[in-house]
Amino acid sequence: MSQHQTIKVNRVVVTGIGALTPIGNNLSDFWTNLKAGKSGAAPITKFDASKFKTRFACELKNFQLENYISKSEARRYDPFTQYAIIAADEAIKHSKLNLSNEGSHVIDKNQVGVIWGSGNGGMFTFQEQIKEYATGDGTPRFNPFFIPKTIADIPAGIISMKHGLRGPNFATISACATSNTAIIEAFNYIKWDKANVMVCGGSEAPIAESGIGGFNAAKALSQNNENPSGASRPFDKNRDGFVMGEGAGALVLESLDHALARGAKIIAEITGGGMAADAYHLTGTHPEGEGAYLGMKAALKEAGIAPDDIDYVNAHATSTPQGDSSELIAIERVFGVRQNLSIGATKSMTGHLLGAAGVIEAIACIKAVSENTIPPTINSTDLEDEFINKFDFCLSGAQEKTVNYAISNTFGFGGHIASAVFKKYTN
Repeated sequence: MSQHQTIKVNRVVVTGIGALTPIGNNLSDFWTNLKAGKSGAAPITKFDASKFKTRFACELKNFQLENYISKSEARRYDPFTQYAIIAADEAIKHSKLNLSNEGSHVIDKNQVGVIWGSGNGGMFTFQEQIKEYATGDGTPRFNPFFIPKTIADIPAGIISMKHGLRGPNFATISACATSNTAIIEAFNYIKWDKANVMVCGGSEAPIAESGIGGFNAAKALSQNNENPSGASRPFDKNRDGFVMGEGAGALVLESLDHALARGAKIIAEITGGGMAADAYHLTGTHPEGEGAYLGMKAALKEAGIAPDDIDYVNAHATSTPQGDSSELIAIERVFGVRQNLSIGATKSMTGHLLGAAGVIEAIACIKAVSENTIPPTINSTDLEDEFINKFDFCLSGAQEKTVNYAISNTFGFGGHIASAVFKKYTN
């Protein structure tokens, strides 16, 4: 007779954070500028965008790659991998994981994994290599690093190699839900006792001719070239599309037992993740927010809480006409009308980091529950009539408010849905 082994179910906590964003090149600067309502949007400097319908984006500011990675190493990587390395390094340092083989509380690196995602992978490298080939004499002269620079799984591999992490290692791709999916998968691996620690997150470097041109062709980007800093205006009647962003975010997740055993500082707890699909349209969201509704409900169910327990929703809120409306319909379906429910849209400041958006917004939720502060939504001055007086859209600046639970929503082309619930840590 076979015997069934009982699977241990772990609580999962956040012990490290890293951020490389258009409004801050580290966690401290990012959070300071997020609370201050600073916009990261400005005219594009990475290429001549004068002939494009959209000529602005949320680029990294005062970013010097050589301060983080040597020139010889950097040449092997597309910018999306460079950004991943930088954010992951900050998160690991922040967590104070002892990954050396010396001293006390040495970590078993066989039980530390990496799950990392990107919606587009090495878009810049692919563009430049094809451009070079197309304008040459037809002789194929491709960089020997062309393939590893472009494929989306490379950051997960590089992070593991750099730190000697031999646990579960793979990439997630679910368009703009990518890094939220990575967080949920990392949560699952620790919850079900398949790893002690996971480094997870996402990175994106899409501000290139192909990225801006492609999303322009899809009619997804704002064309408010006269006022870039005010262009990302979620829930506003005059919203006209999202603002492209770039960067990376990283989290270190651990089982509670593992974190306590090594004396780690616990920042917050992750208690639930919900994934679903709109099953509706290639690029558009379901008009009634069907997938968003299912994702949030699943996340709440796993967290074991009621809708009224949520204090803060970090909405996907890209500033697209259909997307914002359908998400708010889904939020009302889940939470009802709650004027005290804070619904924030941090993309109004960071822009839309595509596959990296989820982790950047998860960081906003984690900081909200750990510091009882909710970042503002900027630029939105004329809300849709149907949602006025139903929720608190955080329009009047950062709020000091007790936040016990926060939920982060992300939705991607193809109908991908991922929502994650973060909780204030208590013993």
